[in-house]
Amino acid sequence: MNAKAKNTIDKVRQLQRNLYLSAKKGRRRYHAIYDKIYREDVLLESWKRVRANKGASGVDKMSIKDIESYGVEKFLAEIRDKLINNC
Repeated sequence: MNAKAKNTIDKVRQLQRNLYLSAKKGRRRYHAIYDKIYREDVLLESWKRVRANKGASGVDKMSIKDIESYGVEKFLAEIRDKLINNC
């Protein structure tokens, strides 16, 4: 595993851990964590997990192979833009 991939995993795990601990201690209630979903590192880690699990096509009917042919970075950037603009 390269250093960038490990760093992405670490950042996402740290985010998950911080959200969990804050909620568990009752310090925060998360009514909207939308801004965390469209973080580039979160989207990239999500993609890696879907790919590792051989995820099935969603409502867009795109397979993993389709996305890789299209360009993962381009696909994730478009998802990020849609999420940001629909807030």
